[in-house]
Amino acid sequence: MDSKYFKIYNDITVKIEKKEITPNTKLPSENEMMTLYDVSRDTVRKALNMLESNGFIQKIKGKGSFVLDINRFDFPVSGLTSFKELAEKLGQKSNTHVKELELISPDDYLMRHLKLSPEDEVWKVIRVREIGNRKIILDKDYFNKKYVPELTKEICEDSIYDYIENELNLSISFAKKEITVQQATSEDKVLLDLKNYDMIVVVKTHVYLEDASLFQYTESRHRPDKFRFVDFARRQH
Repeated sequence: MDSKYFKIYNDITVKIEKKEITPNTKLPSENEMMTLYDVSRDTVRKALNMLESNGFIQKIKGKGSFVLDINRFDFPVSGLTSFKELAEKLGQKSNTHVKELELISPDDYLMRHLKLSPEDEVWKVIRVREIGNRKIILDKDYFNKKYVPELTKEICEDSIYDYIENELNLSISFAKKEITVQQATSEDKVLLDLKNYDMIVVVKTHVYLEDASLFQYTESRHRPDKFRFVDFARRQH
């Protein structure tokens, strides 16, 4: 027999999936749910925790539980896809806002991530990605000038990968990625439409050319409710 909290969980998830409860709707309070389902506070809290863990709601301290938009964009973990290609695949209206574009000397952090020396130069590109009129990705890209000698605002607004592959005739081959969940910074809160979220999903990527030259390091910061990170795996025998 299903536990009481699981019945509450199923009841609410079905209503969310059928759009009987729409995104951003505030769920009844714990006291109201105790009365509605004739259960204890502990049972209600177990159901709410399960709903939050599985991405159906966001609990905001002092305000209550709010329904998330479960129609998230698929972000391929194992693939190497530009934002332009991703937006075209999603069929969504998108915009790229270039916040910074400059040639800099690498600090210790960038020297470590791009395997550079102090004499090298790096293109720093900060871009905000907008999908469906919401600013939900902050991309912080760093390119070794040795491989990408020139960048313009126009190139950065369109697709740097298109420019690298079709103008510079370089072959982008593979990447190593690390995904973490971090506290949103003051910069994230200023540049992105984070609503009430104080956490952000960070994808750190090292990108290599066909000859295994490391040419790019990126930190891509995503609003947590808008993306579903997907992968395909096959068991090796």
